[in-house]
Amino acid sequence: LLLKPKSFLISYCFILVIAEKQRGRYAALAIAAVVIVVGIPLWWKTTETYRAWLPFSEISELDSLQLQLSVDIEVVFSRGTLTPEQQKKFPLSHVNEKEHQVDAKTGLRYKYETRYRTATIMEEDALNQPTAAEADLSLHMLSESSCGSVVVYVIPETAALLPEDVKVYVGQRRTALLRSPPFKSSWSLKEVLSNLDVKVEQVVSTMSFSHQDIVAALSNRVRMAKVTKESMADSMRAIKSSPGYEITFSLLNPDPRSHSLHWDIEGAVQSCIQPLLNKLAPIANFSVDSQILYYVVLGVNPRFDNSVSAYTLSADSLSHVINPVEARLGSNAASSNPVLNFLLYVPDSHHSPLFIRDHSKREVPSNAFHSPRWGGIMVYNVNEMYGPEAEPPVDININMAKVMGVFLAQLRLMLGVQHTHPPTGFVLQSPGSAGLADWELDRLLWSRSVENIATASTTITSLAQLLDQIGNIVINDNIAQQVSSAVTSLQSAVAELEAGNLAFALQYSREAILASERAFFDPSLLHLLYFPDDQKFAIYIPLFLPMCVPIVLSLLKIVSEAKKRRADKQAKSD
Repeated sequence: LLLKPKSFLISYCFILVIAEKQRGRYAALAIAAVVIVVGIPLWWKTTETYRAWLPFSEISELDSLQLQLSVDIEVVFSRGTLTPEQQKKFPLSHVNEKEHQVDAKTGLRYKYETRYRTATIMEEDALNQPTAAEADLSLHMLSESSCGSVVVYVIPETAALLPEDVKVYVGQRRTALLRSPPFKSSWSLKEVLSNLDVKVEQVVSTMSFSHQDIVAALSNRVRMAKVTKESMADSMRAIKSSPGYEITFSLLNPDPRSHSLHWDIEGAVQSCIQPLLNKLAPIANFSVDSQILYYVVLGVNPRFDNSVSAYTLSADSLSHVINPVEARLGSNAASSNPVLNFLLYVPDSHHSPLFIRDHSKREVPSNAFHSPRWGGIMVYNVNEMYGPEAEPPVDININMAKVMGVFLAQLRLMLGVQHTHPPTGFVLQSPGSAGLADWELDRLLWSRSVENIATASTTITSLAQLLDQIGNIVINDNIAQQVSSAVTSLQSAVAELEAGNLAFALQYSREAILASERAFFDPSLLHLLYFPDDQKFAIYIPLFLPMCVPIVLSLLKIVSEAKKRRADKQAKSD
């Protein structure tokens, strides 16, 4: 009886120990469950990098760019070019396709849809004009061709509308006059058209686009070896595509004590430059300003040539002229658009006259030069406008027609209006006061559309690869919206090119390049770009390690005890 209270106390203590162990075990399991079920998901959700959804599958399709350029061609036969039997088979059409694989990821297909018909009575009257220029204007008044299309009028071989040595006349619009090659009356219509197709193809290549021009526009995607030197030179000379451009005309007067210069820049811009800018309105927005700078000298000293009694600038020294002058030009800080500078330099009396010489040591007729993607400089000599008895400062009125003729030619080169080298027998009418022929505008639109598509697709695929490789970059909703907009606009631009709608293709390509660049250069993409994993461990280990070690040790102990009980139970059953 005396031993019972003691054994009871021992049993009670043993029960309490077992209950305490069981409670500790349940507490550890409960804490672990809360950490795993609630803590870890909550921490993961509150610390994750927000990444909005992007159309990666559609972007990957853009990495392999397959473009189709469709051109509508209309060949119109005038009276006297076909026999009555041949005319009965009109109208008819023919589709010709050419494919070029530029590289492994870029392919081009050209689709030429040609429609043949005979001229109407009103078109016959227009072709009876005394000159080809008047005929071109009369045909334009009858109907205006759509952007990117080409209309070829075939006139009799003996027609007096063109000089004898002229085979093709390309006017200011989208029409060309083609002298009919000699046809045999016994030829079928198929033979006639086959004999004519070579000339028509030359006309279309001149007025629309050439393969090398399109490949040069793809320079952001293809290797330089794929492009001819001439096409690449034109591409490198032209300023890159942009939604807007700033054009600045500057008059440099290094010696205002001797020369008081007057230039009607506003009137000259309105009469010579503005018509060109109006035609280029679908491509970009333009703003024009002017300034007069005094005491600005060239960065090099011209050399005096006794043989011509004049100062000269060699071609090798022209590269050193721009930098000192550019420091005085200033820039429009409120605009991010590229700037094209056109400088008119009037030499001082101590260095007059001043002439520019090319690499062959010959004087440049325009006395001007241009720098690719920067602008041009013209030297304007005034020493012959006054005699030695004139009292300084001498009033000088600058011939703006002469100056603007040079600047207009340089501006065309800067904006990508490429030199056209037509085949023998072709005559290209001057664009006149418009500054740009309609077919020249079409050539520029083809190149700019392809260039915009190539640039936007490269930008958007590069951005997608960057975001896919670096998971720390935040993708906000506005970036996802810009990316989706760029992809949609790219798809629309490619579809419009395929349909032959050049104006809409250019519009969508401009929207694509704007959206892609806004997304690529968004500053929010850089917030977590340089936040490596070792910094994360340095932050989270001091926070989670003191808490996780007891929980993990308790779980390991619980597992080991469970294994031991299972082993004891298995031993008793055996």
